[in-house]
Amino acid sequence: MSLNENLQRAKRQRNDEFYMQLPDIENELRHYSRHFRGKVVYCNCDDPRVSKFFHYFSYNFDRLGLKKLITAC
Repeated sequence: MSLNENLQRAKRQRNDEFYMQLPDIENELRHYSRHFRGKVVYCNCDDPRVSKFFHYFSYNFDRLGLKKLITAC
């Protein structure tokens, strides 16, 4: 049995968003919320529909005072 079973399973399923959890993003970015006011955020993600970062920024767009949210996919 592999020690990195979750990584291997994600590789087989081509799930590259498995490692980033929304609570982790929220806990870290809450320290920087004042830095986002009036800024453009660019998310370089494969698919914005499954990206946890895109979800965080789109859900908190008004609260953060973002100017624009852009994704590349």
